[in-house]
Amino acid sequence: MEKSLILFKPDAVQRGLVGRILARFEAKGLQIVGLKLRRFPVALMRKHYDAHKERPFFDNLVEFMTSGPVLALAVQGKNAIEVCRTLMGATNAAKADPGTIRGDFGLSFSNNLVHGSDGPESAERELALFFPDADELVEWTPVAEPWVYSSEER
Repeated sequence: MEKSLILFKPDAVQRGLVGRILARFEAKGLQIVGLKLRRFPVALMRKHYDAHKERPFFDNLVEFMTSGPVLALAVQGKNAIEVCRTLMGATNAAKADPGTIRGDFGLSFSNNLVHGSDGPESAERELALFFPDADELVEWTPVAEPWVYSSEER
């Protein structure tokens, strides 16, 4: 099973879309293993988006991500990273396919509702940033798991 970090950005929280977006991850069969809502510090967001620090939008991105509450979600599932990225849709929400989170709820490139880890290494790094204590991620087995994956896939 693979883990991924999903951030519900301030626009998702402010627009009251948390429940509707969270429901999509759950309905897909992904297991919630961590969840927290807070205004994360500037230093954490700068570290999180460090790969973009040389880009002209970096400061605006950090300012946006610290402008209001953010929900950090840790999910687990088979191919969780790829599954989450597919659910989220294209980065530019105006061009995202209908049926995706960004395609159904967004119109902006910058205010695009959600962030998701883009690979196993970034997921590990990002999860450690937002869930630094090991006990913040809960290991458990959903009773519905046999109905999500066939016995050959587990």
